[in-house]
Amino acid sequence: MTLRRLVLDYSKPGELVVRCLYGTRSLSNPGTKARGKEVSALVRSGLEDALAALEGGPNECIGTSGFTTREDILLVTTVSQVKQKVKGA
Repeated sequence: MTLRRLVLDYSKPGELVVRCLYGTRSLSNPGTKARGKEVSALVRSGLEDALAALEGGPNECIGTSGFTTREDILLVTTVSQVKQKVKGA
């Protein structure tokens, strides 16, 4: 499974909706326990990677919008991506 995007939505108090976009060759059907476990593990791994990247170094704000309700987009480079960029330089 390859994680493509995680979107966290806190629109209702006490509720967190996680939208997970991913690519897979898995044959598990939607709504099965196996599929739920696979996606939960993928989301958990993606969130852990995001937290590590946010704690680990400089982040760049690459987009903003809004006045009183705002949306900022951060580009966070993971440690493995930084190492790859250095090797190829």
